[in-house]
Amino acid sequence: MKRLILLTATLLLAGSLLTAGAQSRKVDAYFTTAEMPDLLKWLPAPPDTNSTQFVYDITQYMWGKTQRLDEERAAIAIRDAEYSINRIIKEFSGPFGLEISEDGTPEIYKVLREGTATCDSICTYPKAYYKRMRPFVRFKEGTLTPASEPGLARNGSFPSGHTILGWSTALLLTEINPERADTLLARGLMYGESRVIVGAHWQSDVDAGYLAASAAYAKLHTSERFLEQMRKAREEFRRLTAPAAAPPQKPSRPRPRRQR
Repeated sequence: MKRLILLTATLLLAGSLLTAGAQSRKVDAYFTTAEMPDLLKWLPAPPDTNSTQFVYDITQYMWGKTQRLDEERAAIAIRDAEYSINRIIKEFSGPFGLEISEDGTPEIYKVLREGTATCDSICTYPKAYYKRMRPFVRFKEGTLTPASEPGLARNGSFPSGHTILGWSTALLLTEINPERADTLLARGLMYGESRVIVGAHWQSDVDAGYLAASAAYAKLHTSERFLEQMRKAREEFRRLTAPAAAPPQKPSRPRPRRQR
């Protein structure tokens, strides 16, 4: 059984953020999956289908469907479904207060890319172990992202990997720019909500994702390499956002006194 879990986990990880989108180049993760906190040992299991917690999951699924009627919110949820570092930097640059890019902010980009990819791996084992059915599969209904449905249907729902990505991004960028904490954390929460609105996750998947991301992000701070890269990222941010120095003033020449 353990071998099957590990094999499935490996396959899931192969399609994760480590190789998505702009991650065609190798990501030098700060920890391996096995070195991350083991969610199977401490994270509560997903709700039983006969529990009151599952009733809440269903209620939230219905709430998510009502949110699809808001075209603007639905569009955000669809964008959030794109699982890549490119999408992350597009969605979080505004709340961060500085455009993030590989060329323009290389140190911030590096710590964000490698930090979130490391956090992402924490959900590998529980997804493979629980194999929780997603809401759109249970109810035999479509989502806002129909092209992703075949892959999602084969991938466990608990905890939400997208939520781990969004919440770890919010935590990391808040550490670099704490003055934008409220805006960044609000966007991180919205990122998780998007998974319920799309119809890809139960609310309990998302809630577990917030908790898993927080544990994973705490683990990052035990890596000296991460701490050094974070120092470089904060230094880069301060340099790029420092107010421009006023041009030096020309010294005023004393006016000659008139002779009488």
